[in-house]
Amino acid sequence: MTEQNGGELRQLGRTLVDEFGRGWSKAKVDVMMGVFAPEPVFQETPFSEPLRGQDAVRGYWADVPLHQSEISFTAGEIFVVGPWFATEFKCTFRRRRTGEWVDARGAMFCETDGARITEMRMYWDRR
Repeated sequence: MTEQNGGELRQLGRTLVDEFGRGWSKAKVDVMMGVFAPEPVFQETPFSEPLRGQDAVRGYWADVPLHQSEISFTAGEIFVVGPWFATEFKCTFRRRRTGEWVDARGAMFCETDGARITEMRMYWDRR
């Protein structure tokens, strides 16, 4: 992690979260993956095994364009603690197969290398 002050990390976090959300909203996995460093770590819940590397993380998100439509993603204020930034988020989407609406809300905690996300812990619940 490169040295950054809180304001710089907050701005970087906003940029990365907004880009990630734009990719999710448009079901563009390549855009979502663009925020991650070459060897990212992703953990969906506190009880999930971390996924390591681009292929594993991409595999997790690959179902978005296949199973989700009418996606809306919003993220809240970016909070900075040491080398990490965090935010709450809300994502709603319609399941393609059943037409059911899903309301997912949670928080993401991210570490960066100064440009991209090296680790994302995304803890959420769906209704």
